[in-house]
Amino acid sequence: MTTIDYYISLNSPWAHLGAARIESLAAQHGATLRVHPCDYRETIFPASGGLPLPKRSPQRQAYRMQELRRWRDLLGTPIMLAPQHAPFDEPFAAHCVIAARETVGNAAAVTLAHRILRALWEEEANPADPATLTRLITESGIDAPALLATAAEPQWAAMRIAESQAALARGVFGAPSYVIGDEIFWGQDRLDFVARHLAGG
Repeated sequence: MTTIDYYISLNSPWAHLGAARIESLAAQHGATLRVHPCDYRETIFPASGGLPLPKRSPQRQAYRMQELRRWRDLLGTPIMLAPQHAPFDEPFAAHCVIAARETVGNAAAVTLAHRILRALWEEEANPADPATLTRLITESGIDAPALLATAAEPQWAAMRIAESQAALARGVFGAPSYVIGDEIFWGQDRLDFVARHLAGG
């Protein structure tokens, strides 16, 4: 079975815009979607020449807003262009996703990651708020008290950093990135190429 290693930031609007389509592609081709909510701000960006959004030039920030509007309109995917809680403090939510992946399974982890993205980019919710995160976990069909207790263990923070470093070693530098073997597809605007690859094209 093909595995799609799915490297994201839980703050990424582009991951949100591509969420439904990568799930659909994986299901269509019988592929396993394995999510890695990486540390872009402190690990991947500094090592790969990337910059967090607030440090990017005004030109790049303005163009990003144009592109978000274009993709929102093309895809018909609801997205708030400047939600009040973005970027939220991501690490603990990421630890929850990793813990869900390792204890409940890949599908549950993807469901939770996408629920967090939807809450941030469509609902003006703050996934860093404990009550909100608890609700999102429950709505993802996961036992929230059990997952929250598990995610508080220090191993998940270490695993997140290790997976971020492994992502760099594979050539990942942006989010979302879909990696199949040695092939890297950066950005939800490359999902047509992911589809071609999965189809053997």
